[in-house]
Amino acid sequence: MALEKPALRPFALKPDMAAAFSAEVVRWQQSHGRNSLPWQNTRDPYRVWLSEIMLQQTQVATVLDYYTRFLQRFPTVAALAAAEQDEVLALWSGLGYYSRARNLHRCAQDVVALHGGEFPRSALQLQTLSGIGRSTAAAISSFCFGERVAILDGNVKRVLTRVLGFSADLAESANEKALWQLATALLPEQDLSVAMPRYTQGLMDLGATVCTGRKPQCLLCPVQALCVGSASGAPESYPVKTKKLKRSAQALSLLWAQKPDGSVWLEKRPSAGIWGGLYCLPVFDSDAALQAVLPETLDGSLQALPHFLHVLTHKDLHLAPWIAGFGADQPLPEAMTSVSRSGAWFSAAAWPGLGLPAPIRKLLQDAPA
Repeated sequence: MALEKPALRPFALKPDMAAAFSAEVVRWQQSHGRNSLPWQNTRDPYRVWLSEIMLQQTQVATVLDYYTRFLQRFPTVAALAAAEQDEVLALWSGLGYYSRARNLHRCAQDVVALHGGEFPRSALQLQTLSGIGRSTAAAISSFCFGERVAILDGNVKRVLTRVLGFSADLAESANEKALWQLATALLPEQDLSVAMPRYTQGLMDLGATVCTGRKPQCLLCPVQALCVGSASGAPESYPVKTKKLKRSAQALSLLWAQKPDGSVWLEKRPSAGIWGGLYCLPVFDSDAALQAVLPETLDGSLQALPHFLHVLTHKDLHLAPWIAGFGADQPLPEAMTSVSRSGAWFSAAAWPGLGLPAPIRKLLQDAPA
C-alpha cells in the first residue's frame, strides 16, 4: 500500500507582519526602486500589458529597444490588432519565446473585438485573454486600476519565500497555492490606488536588484529585519523547487536555397514547435535528409557552411547550414513545395520585414559574398 503524503501544514503570518512588510516595500520603492523605465509612471493598460509580456523570461536591458520600436509602430491596441501577424513577428524577431508574440497579437484583436478596445479592469477578466496568466493579469490590474491582487513571478517568489522562510517545495501545486494565499495576505489594505502600484513594482524591484538569486544584498534590503531567510544566514536556500527541466540537444540541417539574384527560399514554420509561425530556411533532421530532396543536378553548387550552436532556454540547437545554388528558372523539388511546407522566394530587401529566428537572420546577414 502506498504511503499517503503528510498533510500540508498551514503557514501562519506573524501578527502585524503584513502591514509592516507592505509599508516598507512601498516606502523603499518610492525612494530606491526603479522609477524611470519607459513603461512606468503610466496607468495605460496597453503599455503596461506590452511591457509585462515582453519581460516574461527576458531581461529589462533586452526589452528596452523592442518596447520602443513596438510603440512607434503600434501606438495603440487597435493599431496592433489591425496589423498582419508577420509584421508583429518581424518586430519581435530576436526576442525569443515567439508564442508570446502570437498571443500578443491575438489578445489585441480580442480586446478590440470583445471589449471595444478597452482592457478589462479586473485580474479575473484579464485572465480570459490570450497569453495573460494570473500573475500578468494581477500586474496589469494593480498598476493600472489599483486592484488589491497579488503577483507571483519568479522574482517575487524568491522575495516572499525568503522573507517568510517558506521552505515548502514549489514543485508541488498545493505549496504554490499556499504561497499565492500568503502573497495575497501581505498586500496593502489602504489607499490602494497609490499603494498597489508602488507595492507591486517594489516587489519586482527587490527581486531584480537586491534579493537576487545569488549573493543577495541583504544589508540594502528594506525588509531585512522581517526576513527569516536573512536571519538564517542562508537566504540562497529559498525558494525550494526540486523539479527541474532537463536540457536537451538537437541537430538540425538548414537548406539555404538561393537564386542568382540573391533571393532565398523561406518557409513559414508551423505554429507549434521551435520558431513557430516564423519564416525560416527549410529545416531537416540530418544532412542526408536535406540532400535527399535536392535534384540530382543543380545549376549551382552545394556548399556546406560551418556548423554553429544556438542556445535556447532548455535546448541546444546544433545547426548545419548548406547553400544550394538554383538557376533562375530551375524549379524547387516537389518535396519542398508541398502544402505542408508553405514557402516563397524572398529578396534580401524583404528579409527585414519578415519574422525570422535570430540565428537565421544573422546567418543571412552574414552571407558569404
